[in-house]
Amino acid sequence: MATVHLRIGDLVWGKLGRYPPWPGKVVSPPKDLKKPRGKKCHFVKFFGTEDHAWIKVEQLKPYHPHKEEMIKINKGKRFQQAVDAVEDFLKKKEKQGGKEQSSEGKGDSKGKKTPTKPLKILEEDDEDLSALKDPSEKDLTDSEPEPSSVERLGGLGTTGPVSGFKWESSPASSMEPISKRLKIVEEDTRSPSIQAADSTAINGSITPTDKRIGFLGLGLMGSGIVSNLLKMGHVVTVWNRTVEKCDLFIQEGARLGRTPAEVVSLCDITFSCVSDPKAARDLVLGPSGVLQGIRPGKCYVEMSTVDPETITELSQVISSRGGRFLEAPVAGSQQVSNEGMLVILAAGDRTVYEDCSSCFQAMGKTSFFLGEVGNAARMMLILNMVQGSFMATIAEGLTLAQATGQSQHTFLDILSQGQMASTFVDQKCQNILQGNFKPDYYLKHIQKDLRLAISMGDTANHPTPMAAAANEVYKRAKALDQSDNDMSAVYRAYIH
Repeated sequence: MATVHLRIGDLVWGKLGRYPPWPGKVVSPPKDLKKPRGKKCHFVKFFGTEDHAWIKVEQLKPYHPHKEEMIKINKGKRFQQAVDAVEDFLKKKEKQGGKEQSSEGKGDSKGKKTPTKPLKILEEDDEDLSALKDPSEKDLTDSEPEPSSVERLGGLGTTGPVSGFKWESSPASSMEPISKRLKIVEEDTRSPSIQAADSTAINGSITPTDKRIGFLGLGLMGSGIVSNLLKMGHVVTVWNRTVEKCDLFIQEGARLGRTPAEVVSLCDITFSCVSDPKAARDLVLGPSGVLQGIRPGKCYVEMSTVDPETITELSQVISSRGGRFLEAPVAGSQQVSNEGMLVILAAGDRTVYEDCSSCFQAMGKTSFFLGEVGNAARMMLILNMVQGSFMATIAEGLTLAQATGQSQHTFLDILSQGQMASTFVDQKCQNILQGNFKPDYYLKHIQKDLRLAISMGDTANHPTPMAAAANEVYKRAKALDQSDNDMSAVYRAYIH
């Protein structure tokens, strides 16, 4: 592909990672923001959002020559809003005589026009990039990764027309933060796991499957999953027990199913994501349930976190009708789901796993196939057991710090500089210190997962004393009416 030569102010289509081309404008980066090393790229501001990104030149196309092509392949309300924002920008620019309002080229205090700096093509091969590079920046060695960084300059937690327009992350960054609130996200540079799905979602565009997709359950996790399926061009039919939750997705292009049975009968692959084993069974075996819509060849993917026994039962009844079954619980939270960065653990029918490839790429950063039915449920419960126990320990540490006259803020600062530093620790501790327990993962659900993990340990005759202790703390938090708060509300079990 020929190199695209662009200048500051040019309108472009920018493509990065899993997400579709998005309209933007080449802009000057902040003075204290370094250009990624080892990349020929431009700094782009995306329309309809506060997102900015360093985009590699091969992932940029001029706006006007490719406008019709992009509009044909990209659908959705958010995308249209971004295109409308471009048109509004062009109209305003036309009214101003083709000039943009900026500090460059304006008159000085005496009315004299100051010289406008020549527009510069921001490419790595340029000899003078002093405006982008820090003087202390060293040359890139062969052993260093080549990150491409995305900046959310509008602040963490910003929501808007393209709230899911984010990219793959990895632990390290070659760029300095503009401020403590600047989110830096990088391309994944890890070697692909032999167990992980071939993630073209990370390294290129997603080609959505031509199979019809159904989705049952639009809770904290399901809503983010469906949103990302739609954004990536999948044809999705949705159902939820509370039908009003479907309205937003209908507006985004989803179709409405009246019952679980109808969704399954209309679709080739149907996913479900509900709260617990009882809800999962009722969805399949209840009136107008999934089983009534199953026919030979129909695929059913259970994404709920449940016990292995429930998964085995559901697999058997689906298979008895000629259906194909896959379990695929997900590791993550509401935020991670919204960002399309879930980790999917799959087991069961390998051919269904392969048929779900584009769906898993749309909703997650990686997926693992773990073999026979039940293995994914076991692994998911173990992961959530560890997470739930860890969260209870963090809450215990914060309250012990307070009880012994230590600063909780200092405790968090020290923790964030050590080996246990993570986004999870930072977010949950901030929740506690701010008294903000808006659910990202329900406390009642992590307690349910701990209970199921303890039962699984009993079945295997394996002790789980740490999980059992944590489970008691969560049970106390539930008794204090914290069930529908975030799991970090377990903190309140220690202060009441």
